[in-house]
Amino acid sequence: MKKILITGGAGFIGSHVVRRFVQNYPDYQIFNLDALTYAGNLENISDIEKEPNYTFVKGDITDEAFIGQLFQEHQFDGVVHLAAESHVDRSIEDPMAFVKTNVIGTVNLLNAARKIWANATEGKRFYHVSTDEVYGSLGAEGLFTETTPYDPNSPYSASKASSDHFVRAYGETYCLPFVLTNCSNNYGPNHFPEKLIPLFINNIIHNKPLPVYGDGNYTRDWLFVIDHAAAIDLVFHQGKNHETYNIGGFNEWKNIDLVKVLCRIMDTKLGRTAGESEKLITYVKDRPGHDLRYAIDANKINKELGWEPSVTFEQGLEITIDWYLTHQEWLNNVTSGDYEKYYEKMYSPLAPKGGI
Repeated sequence: MKKILITGGAGFIGSHVVRRFVQNYPDYQIFNLDALTYAGNLENISDIEKEPNYTFVKGDITDEAFIGQLFQEHQFDGVVHLAAESHVDRSIEDPMAFVKTNVIGTVNLLNAARKIWANATEGKRFYHVSTDEVYGSLGAEGLFTETTPYDPNSPYSASKASSDHFVRAYGETYCLPFVLTNCSNNYGPNHFPEKLIPLFINNIIHNKPLPVYGDGNYTRDWLFVIDHAAAIDLVFHQGKNHETYNIGGFNEWKNIDLVKVLCRIMDTKLGRTAGESEKLITYVKDRPGHDLRYAIDANKINKELGWEPSVTFEQGLEITIDWYLTHQEWLNNVTSGDYEKYYEKMYSPLAPKGGI
């Protein structure tokens, strides 16, 4: 039985990847490693926590000794590395936290994998999940490709760019088998409400202001998280070693246009007068280093591995909104902080499962 470690598997993207691997590969033993910081929520994966091929491990990738011991004990065959600090605004306030998790944490994982795979790399794989923000900002034309030079403009994107370079360096220096993907903005169920779409859904529900940076004309490519999980599955199993694949939704939206579409759908879902939610839009001071436009060229993964999005943005947005409206308890637990109690309930020494 193959042992696969997925880091950050209680987070937004990670929870969808963990669920897919646990359900689709019963012959794998999936270990979900998460530090359960503010964005790690075990309620995201409560439906699979009793599956026989699933194990949750609470731990921090910045703890070198812990990571080394974990790898030695379980002798993982593969790593899908999703654990990261990922919010740009937080990186501006506290850059060092991003250096510790995204750079040092990644190097700890690389070192641990290198040691246990030193004499046998056949069938092993280190999969590093990264972001399109490492490429910097685009003008009105063009797309990010796998060969676009790196030009990060925020502490977050600089930390992810550094981690990408370390992964490639370990591949070249130590012959570590790796694949790397850079994805566009994700959206979908289970997203912590600090990012644009879940934040605005929650604010519209409660008639709170919708803060739009600058003039709202920043452009992003949007990727449905379930499609991203499918792409990660595909790259992990069929991607070529030492290759990079860009994963994008094949669509671009200006922030203000996206917000207006979101307002329109929410008005319909909530039975409000047309245009009511749009009145909540409030333009706020722009953040430092705000990139004008990101757009992914995902033709490589499409042509080489056959991946493409399963839904349009409008379809995915409607699915996302419906999920939040039917999971009010989840949303309330996240915004109140009550979700943090779930770990103690399920994994404390007194819990029925007897801990982890």
